[in-house]
Amino acid sequence: MEDTQDLEQRVSAIAALDLPVRRQLFRFLRDAERPISRDDAAKALDIPRSVAAFHLDKLAEVGLVVVHFERTSGRSGPGAGRPTKLYGATDREMAVSVPDRSYDLAGALLATAIDESSRTGAPVAKCLATAARAAGRALGEEASSAATSRRSSRAQRRKAIVEVLRRHGYEPRVARSGAIALKNCPFHRLAEQHRSLVCGMNLDFLAGLLEGFGPTEELGARLAPEPGYCCVRITTA
Repeated sequence: MEDTQDLEQRVSAIAALDLPVRRQLFRFLRDAERPISRDDAAKALDIPRSVAAFHLDKLAEVGLVVVHFERTSGRSGPGAGRPTKLYGATDREMAVSVPDRSYDLAGALLATAIDESSRTGAPVAKCLATAARAAGRALGEEASSAATSRRSSRAQRRKAIVEVLRRHGYEPRVARSGAIALKNCPFHRLAEQHRSLVCGMNLDFLAGLLEGFGPTEELGARLAPEPGYCCVRITTA
């Protein structure tokens, strides 16, 4: 789950396809076996070259199309002419959910657990707990190294934790006591169908995240289901 700026970029990318001509251009690019020029696009859609250029550049601005320049005449050196601007479809995935969800993370953790279980014979639930805690710890260590230091003040470290939670879709709410309630569950739909498994994974992931941060004022993650909130709450000792 990324930060607010990334969400806005994803929303902009999806919104860019609202116009029929852009959807047609995007499908044409996806079906093309090679990057296409403005002339190719204009001919394929039977639209003016200037219109094709405008909409292709708009798709490029939001990351749905990649651009590069290439000489298509087959010649090089002086007199070969200017390189042609070519457009190609990107493999970047675009998805927007409100509230934010993180089913890709859940899928990666579950796949890791199943693979480990198949390899070792250990129960899938045990492998999932290990995978989730390790992923959370790695994220916490990375975020701690990038955003704060061991000598940071208590307020700075708390702020860093809250920012990491926010970037990953949890919508943290900090109480006066210092406890952190999580307004959103990034795995909501999965948790509705497989509550024990997914909530346990979530708990291990957040516990690992706190471990990765190092000293966190005795903060701990525990299961505390409450309507309208994530099943995990971060509390003070």
